[in-house]
Amino acid sequence: MTKVVITAAGKGTRMLPFTKEIPKEMMPIFTKIYGNQRTVIPLLQYIFEQFYSMKIRDYCFVVGRDKRSIKDHFARQQSHLNELSGNHKKTLSNFYKKLENCHLIWVNQNKPLGFGDAVKRAEKFVGNEDFILQAGDVSIISRYKHPILRLIDTAKKNPDVSAILVCKKVKDAKRYGILQIKNRSSQVYFVEGVEEKPIKPRSNLGILALYYFKPEIFHSLKKTKRGKNNELQLTDGIQQMINDGKKVLAIPLTNDDIEIDVGTVESYRDAQVSSYKWA
Repeated sequence: MTKVVITAAGKGTRMLPFTKEIPKEMMPIFTKIYGNQRTVIPLLQYIFEQFYSMKIRDYCFVVGRDKRSIKDHFARQQSHLNELSGNHKKTLSNFYKKLENCHLIWVNQNKPLGFGDAVKRAEKFVGNEDFILQAGDVSIISRYKHPILRLIDTAKKNPDVSAILVCKKVKDAKRYGILQIKNRSSQVYFVEGVEEKPIKPRSNLGILALYYFKPEIFHSLKKTKRGKNNELQLTDGIQQMINDGKKVLAIPLTNDDIEIDVGTVESYRDAQVSSYKWA
C-alpha cells in the first residue's frame, strides 16, 4: 500500500491577512455532497479524500507552527456532530469514518526551512517504501484518470525509476520549478534537469507539487546544499538524484485535468471558479 506525505508548513504570506489565523491549506473550495448539493470544504480535506478514494490509508502531515486548526479539523468532535442533522451530519460523519479507517501521523516543521526540509522530516514515516508527496495548498481535479493513479501506474511500469514528477506548460516560468526533458512522448517525459524558479527558464514546463518518490530521495536531500535563508529546496534534491545517475520521469497534465492552487489571490480566484464549475 502506497504511503502519502502531505506538507502544510508554509506561512501563506501571499494570502495575508486571511492566513494570519487560518492556514492557507484550510481555505475552502467547492465540492458536492449528498443529492449533488454544492458545499465548501477545506482544500486539505479535499486532498485527503481524493487519496482515500484511491484506497490509500497511510498518511503523514508535515505541519508548521501555529497550524493547530489543521490537527483539530482532522480529529473527531462528537459534540459538534451531535448538533448537526440532515446532509451536513451525513457529510461530517462520513469524513470521520474515513479518518477512523486511516493511519495519520503529524510531524512538525517549526521553522520555514524550505519544501525539501519539510519532506526530509517524513523519513521515519516513509521507511523503505515508495511514497507520494503532495503540497497541501495544491490539488488537481480530473474528469477521467487522475494524475495520482497515473503516477502509480507509471511507477509500476518503470521499476527502475527513482522519481516521477507532474508537470504542465506554464506562461510565467519564473514562478515555477522548471524541468528540462528529452525522449519526449505524449504520456511520459525523461527528465534530464530541474531548476527552482530560474531567472532564465530553459523551458515552459512547470513542476506541480505532486510527486512519486522512492525513499532514496532522502539520501539525495542530505547531500544537497541549503540555499538562501538556510532553505532546502526539493528541486535541488531531485537534481542531485539526476546528478547521481538516477532515473527521473515526468507526466504532463492533460486537457481533462485542472490545477487547484490557493497560494496566491489570483490562483485562489481561479480555484474557486474551477472547483465550482467542476463540482
